[in-house]
Amino acid sequence: MNSRFTQIFLVTPAHHGVGLTSVALGIVRALQRTGVAVAFAKPVAQDASDNSVYFAQQIFHLPTPESFSLQESAERIAANQSSELLEEIVALCMTACKGADVLVVEGLHTDGSHSFISHLNVEIARSLKAEVIVVADASEPTAVTDLRLGISQFINEDCKIAGVIFNKAAEDFDLAGAQKLLSRTRIWGVVHENPMLRAPRTLDVAQHLNAEIVAEGEIATRRVSETIIAARSARQFIQRLRPGTLVITSGDRDDIILASALAASRGIQLAGLLLTHASSIVPQLMEFAAPALNTGVPILRTDNDSYITARRVSHIPEAVPRDDLTRMNAVLDTVAEHLDTETITAAFHLPETSKLSPPAFRYQLIQKARSEQKRIVLPEGEEPRTVRAAIICTEKGIAHCILLGKREIIETVAASQGVTLPATLEILDPDVIRSRYVAPMVELRKSKGLTPGQALAQLEDAVVLGTMMLAVDEVDGLVSGAVHTTASTVRPALQLIKTSPGSSIVSSVFFMLMPDQVLVYGDCAINPVPTAEQLAEIAKQSADSAIAFGITPKVAMISYSTGTSGTGDDVEKVRLASEIAHRKYPDLVLDGPLQYDAASVVDVGRQKAPNSPVAGQATVFIFPDLNTGNTTYKAVQRSANVVSVGPMLQGLRKPVNDLSRGALVDDIVFTIALTAIQAQTVPAKTAI
Repeated sequence: MNSRFTQIFLVTPAHHGVGLTSVALGIVRALQRTGVAVAFAKPVAQDASDNSVYFAQQIFHLPTPESFSLQESAERIAANQSSELLEEIVALCMTACKGADVLVVEGLHTDGSHSFISHLNVEIARSLKAEVIVVADASEPTAVTDLRLGISQFINEDCKIAGVIFNKAAEDFDLAGAQKLLSRTRIWGVVHENPMLRAPRTLDVAQHLNAEIVAEGEIATRRVSETIIAARSARQFIQRLRPGTLVITSGDRDDIILASALAASRGIQLAGLLLTHASSIVPQLMEFAAPALNTGVPILRTDNDSYITARRVSHIPEAVPRDDLTRMNAVLDTVAEHLDTETITAAFHLPETSKLSPPAFRYQLIQKARSEQKRIVLPEGEEPRTVRAAIICTEKGIAHCILLGKREIIETVAASQGVTLPATLEILDPDVIRSRYVAPMVELRKSKGLTPGQALAQLEDAVVLGTMMLAVDEVDGLVSGAVHTTASTVRPALQLIKTSPGSSIVSSVFFMLMPDQVLVYGDCAINPVPTAEQLAEIAKQSADSAIAFGITPKVAMISYSTGTSGTGDDVEKVRLASEIAHRKYPDLVLDGPLQYDAASVVDVGRQKAPNSPVAGQATVFIFPDLNTGNTTYKAVQRSANVVSVGPMLQGLRKPVNDLSRGALVDDIVFTIALTAIQAQTVPAKTAI
C-alpha cells in the first residue's frame, strides 16, 4: 500500500459517449496546475483504441501501469473471480499512486454489450474508497436525468459523490438550472463544445480512407475543419475556400484545381485536395499550379466517387489518434480551463510543497497576468505568430495587446490562418501615430543632441516606436524579437527606458520547466563577461524574479569548482561575487561557488558541500558568463526536451522582453504573460 495518504477520484460516465478519457485526463491537468502531485490509472481498457494510459505516459510522463483488458475482465467475472479481479485492480491503482497526493482513476465507458460495466464501476469505487465524479454529455436532452440516475447508483452503495462535469455543452447551457436539479451535488465544471478540437489531421483522413498520397505537403499538421464537394462551378464555391477546408473533387475539374491553387498562393492553408474517381491532375495544369500547390497543400487520391468519399470522411472516428499529441494537449487544456478550480480544491486538502511544478507555473503565470489587464505593445504586429498570440491573449484575458501595423495587412494575415481578430484587440498604424512621439523622444535624448528629424527617422523602426509608447506610459510593457535581433529590442530600451532604480545592469533569466519543478537560469542572453559585482547583482535580480513568479529562491553561483576545492581567475570571480552578494543582500539564500551537480543533486550536494543551505536544492542558477549560461540552457532544453520560457529581461525601469526568432505561438503568449506580470510591479507614472 502507499505509505502516504492519497485521495482517489473515480471518473465515470452517466451514459455512452461523454468523452470520458478527455475529461479524466483534463482533470489530471487541472490538478497539476494547482500544484498537486497527481497520478492516473485506467484499470480496464475496453478495446485496442483505448489510449488513456498511453496519453498519461506521453503527455504527463506519469508511470501509469498498463490496464487489464475488458475481455480478460469479462472472463474472470463470468468465472466468479470478481473478488480476485478487484484485488488486482486495487493493486494496480496503488502502484500508480505511489508518491502522489491525488489519484485520478478513469472508469469504464458504458457499453450495451457488457451489462456488468456499470456494476464494475461501482465496485471499483467501493474497493478504492474513491470519491466519484460523474460525467455527462450536455448535448443530450436527458443529461441531467442520466446524471441523477448515475449518482443514485453510487449513493445506494454508500459511495461519496465528489461532483459532476458537463462535457460538450452549448454556449447557452443553463448552469443555474442544472445546479437546481442536481440539488447539493457540486458541479466541477461545464466544458463547452469546440468543433476545432474534433478536427482530424489530413493524415488521419488519408489513413481512414486508405487514400493514395499524391503530394504529402504538410499532411501531418494541417487539419480538416470543413469538407466541400466541388459539384458546381468555382464561382459558387470559391468563398468557402478557407483555412482547414478539404476540397473533394475529381482531377478533371481544372477550374476547381486552379481556384484552390489561387487560394493557396494567397496564404490560405487549405487542409488539402482529395481527388476522387482515381483521377489525376493533368501534368500541364500541375506544372502551372506547382508554385502555389507546393506551399504545403496535401493532395490525396481515392477510387470512390465524391459523394461516397465525403460520407466516409464525415464518419472518421472522433477519438484522438495516439500519435496526435498536439490535438490531445489542446483537448486537455480546454477541459482544464473549463473546470472550476475553487470547487475542485474544496474537495480536498492541498498539501504544501516547496517545488513549483511546470503545470502549476504555467497556470499561475496566466492567472497572475489576468488579474490586471496590462497594455502590452507588440511592434511586430504584422508577423503571423505574433497576430495569433495577440488573439489568444485577448480571448483569454491575459493582457490588452496592441499590434503595431496596417489593419488591412493584419486582417489578411489573420484570415490566412483561419482566425478572427477580436473587436477588443487594438491595432495602431505606425504612420498615423509616429509624429506624436517626436517631441518626447527629443526630450529623452537631448543630452545626445537628438534633433526632431533624427527622432522621426528613428521612429520609422516599429520597435523604437513601441519603446517610446512605453517610455511615455501609454503602454505597460513591450514584447518583440520574432523577426528582430536581441540588440534591436534591447538597445532602444537601454536608451529610452533605462535601468530601474538601484540597478546598474540589465540581465535575463530563463524559466526552465523541468519534469518535476521550475528552475531559473541567469544570465543566459545579455552579458558576455559580467564582473563579480555584476554577477552579485544578477543573482539578486534573478532571485527577485523567482519570487515574483512563485518560486522560492535558493541561489547557486555556478562554477567549475565547489567551495575551496579549485583555483583560477574564473572560480575566484564567482567566489568574490558570492561574498559581495552575502554582504549586499544578507537575506538572500545563496551559496557559491558550486558545480552544477553539487547545486542540483541532493546526494552530490551533501558530499561536496555538506553545510550548504543551497547545495542539492538550488532553484536559481547563476552562470559565470554568457558562454556557460547560453550553452547550458540550450543543452538542457534540447537534450532533456525541456520547455524554456524566456529570456525575460530584468533590471529595466519598465518591462521589455525579447523573443527567439524561432519562437512558437505559445512562446509568445507566455512571454506576453511574463511581461504583464512584470508590469504589475512597476510604480505608476514613471514617464518623463
